[in-house]
Amino acid sequence: MDQRNLFETPATYRLVRLEYLIALVVCVGLLIAHRTEVRWWAFVLLFAYIDVIGYLPGAVAHRRAHGRRIHRVFYVLYNVAHSAVTALLVAIVWAWWVRPEWALLAIPIHLCGDRALFGNFLKPFGVSFEPAAHPDFERFRSSYVNACGRKPGGPHGT
Repeated sequence: MDQRNLFETPATYRLVRLEYLIALVVCVGLLIAHRTEVRWWAFVLLFAYIDVIGYLPGAVAHRRAHGRRIHRVFYVLYNVAHSAVTALLVAIVWAWWVRPEWALLAIPIHLCGDRALFGNFLKPFGVSFEPAAHPDFERFRSSYVNACGRKPGGPHGT
């Protein structure tokens, strides 16, 4: 991907997820190393706020929509709550108003876990709130694969 080709191939997508997996392992390692210093109620709160604000409202709306488009506000809530910028701001505010603490590792663990383990990144308005192949992307993907002369997920990892 570059600034003129805003898409990932399966190989580049896996590499980006691998980077997040490494960050996740580092954060979990720090959490384990400092487990006796973690205020677990704060960890759970900091871990959960991201999905309580950003995912659950959109997931409920998506399920109730029965195939219809949901309002863009749910995408905005998801993207703001799952943003590294928002995460940094929440951590700064928490450290300032509450205190710096190991429970703050919940935030990068959540975000890195979403990206590394589930492959969830920010959501554009034009796709389903819950993962589903967009027909236009499927056509593009097929055309791109044919142009490269490779099978999807083949040995060259298109």
